[in-house]
Amino acid sequence: MHFWINTHHLLLFAVAVLYSYQMGYMILVVLHDVRQKLRKKTSREPEKPVVPHRFAAIISARNEENVIGQLLDTINNQKYPEDMRHAIVIADNCTDNTAAVARAHGATVLERFNPNQVGKGYALNYAFRRIAEQFGDSYFDAYIIIDADNLLEENYFAEMNKTFSKGYRIMTSYRNSKNFDENWIAAGYAIAFLREAKFLNNARMMLKTSCAVSGTGFLVASEVIRERAGWNYHLLTEDIEFTVDSVIRGERIGYCGTAMLYDEQPTTFQQSWNQRMRWSRGFYQIVLKYGKTLSRGVVHPEKKQNRFTCFDLTMTVIPMIMVTIALLLTDLAMLSYSIFGPVFMPHLMTEMLHSLTSWVTTYYMALFCMGALTMVSEWKKIKCPLYKRVWYTITYPLFMMTYIPISVAALFGKVEWKPIQHRVAKTLDEVR
Repeated sequence: MHFWINTHHLLLFAVAVLYSYQMGYMILVVLHDVRQKLRKKTSREPEKPVVPHRFAAIISARNEENVIGQLLDTINNQKYPEDMRHAIVIADNCTDNTAAVARAHGATVLERFNPNQVGKGYALNYAFRRIAEQFGDSYFDAYIIIDADNLLEENYFAEMNKTFSKGYRIMTSYRNSKNFDENWIAAGYAIAFLREAKFLNNARMMLKTSCAVSGTGFLVASEVIRERAGWNYHLLTEDIEFTVDSVIRGERIGYCGTAMLYDEQPTTFQQSWNQRMRWSRGFYQIVLKYGKTLSRGVVHPEKKQNRFTCFDLTMTVIPMIMVTIALLLTDLAMLSYSIFGPVFMPHLMTEMLHSLTSWVTTYYMALFCMGALTMVSEWKKIKCPLYKRVWYTITYPLFMMTYIPISVAALFGKVEWKPIQHRVAKTLDEVR
């Protein structure tokens, strides 16, 4: 019995060690922020002008008539040369007025109807083919992939252009939330995305390793699309698949923390469950398809600087939560056996209760500290009353712990891509 308990603790310790580098990320970012605040203000040299590149915002939209207009307004109001930006909307299997609303706001609309090939990846591949036909495959320098429910700060294109001009062919941006204060589910998503931007991608950029593309708000050079003959990523999490494949190819993905977009988060548990089921199954697909090649990059990378990137990405996609679930279920089984088995074993029951309590408490507090640090660090960028900030920091660990049943269900349940209904029709001024 003691052997199992010691093994249990050893496995948890091993998991903690493997993810300890992310604690290093947080320390690095916090120290950098403190140093920036303590540094005496000195006159800075004016920034050197950056040549604007021609960007196309690619927006895959399915029945998004309620929100597409507000997004296109933020693109039209960008502080960026008008002739160097273009909005292209893929009206993907729409049955509403998405196409008409998009055209009314000045976008080029590509209507697509294909009920068999469903998902953002297929829509993007269709768009890149049509763009090559209508504009030429090198007319745009890069494509900015955003979702129909997003809103962009007015300097978004300009800031992305600065980082793109440094040589990054793929890059991601800062992801904020349109509806942070709506409920604990929306806030759980928002805190997770803020943490990803601030304490993962930001740290990776500082260390000159590769960042990760996630969902929306990322840039891809047209050169990359030409090299790969379009967008050939169709797993349930095509964004992470694109990231993994890019890293395996030796690409270093950048991050632009000064380019901010606002994203709408699900507010019902059913929507959240369906979406995160898809994400979880998508991660399993990626491990099956790319896991061997990715892990080989940790041991035998083609480029030395890729070793840590491959390790980092392996720890991101590998379903390590299954180890935690297995340990948790074993503890519960042993607790049940100590109570309902042939012989009542109070000593074993006490040990199992202590183990479970310790595990849950430690897990909760680790997530709470991550959420609290993110909340404090990004305080000025979060629009939410004080009492809700406190409450959502408390509920954030509970939101993240719901990944435990979701990860199990994703192994056995039927999972398919389903559109998320967006209803937060706010302007940029209202979000601010």
